[in-house]
Amino acid sequence: MIKGLKAVLAAAMMALAMTSAAAAQDPTDRTAVEDIVRDYLLANPEIIVEAMAILRERERVAEQTRIRSSITENYDSLARSPDDPVEGDPDGDVVIVEFFDYRCPYCKRVLEPLMKAVEEDGNIRLVFKEYPILGPESVLAARAALASQKQDKYGKFHVALMNVDGPLNEANILRIAESVGLDTDQLKSDMADPGIQRQIAANYSLANALGIKGTPAFVIGRELVPGAITMREMKRYIAQARGES
Repeated sequence: MIKGLKAVLAAAMMALAMTSAAAAQDPTDRTAVEDIVRDYLLANPEIIVEAMAILRERERVAEQTRIRSSITENYDSLARSPDDPVEGDPDGDVVIVEFFDYRCPYCKRVLEPLMKAVEEDGNIRLVFKEYPILGPESVLAARAALASQKQDKYGKFHVALMNVDGPLNEANILRIAESVGLDTDQLKSDMADPGIQRQIAANYSLANALGIKGTPAFVIGRELVPGAITMREMKRYIAQARGES
């Protein structure tokens, strides 16, 4: 905020000073012009507020444009990577991509409305992007979840991991895996596959390209939607992706 304010003030000073430059080549005259600008801004501080609002809006639009461009450039990796777990309708007309962490309380909160929205709609491709950013246990859980795909149990295991309140150490992860029917010996073996770590690294790169800084974060159609949104908001973004609103 302070940095932006300084930029606005500097721009205002420069603009008015340049306007008078032709008639103010003498240093004394330039100082006089700057004093006039300063006095004017002090007498009319609302100009600074208006300028800050314009600056913020321009920055917002520029960032939104950059993100949409990045989504378009990376869309195949976001929506159609063959390594990603997919739920819902694989051929759905709307794609939802979720970046999440199993230790994130907001990801846990949004699980039910997300799955319900996908189920009720019936025409959504839901892509899961493991994005473990909350420590070693998050990474361990993500590796286990991705490894569970080899046994076609990702969906059940994902929900079970999301519903855990306690720690996600190896013992608890394997206990949860067994409860959903996974062969834990095979799971441990599959977790060592270096391809899993490459997949997680690719998700980090995608998140960085989109400017994602926390979880959960969704890409719905071509729109980045950060945070634990409600089911109503989710449906609005889905409709928007279909061009219905």
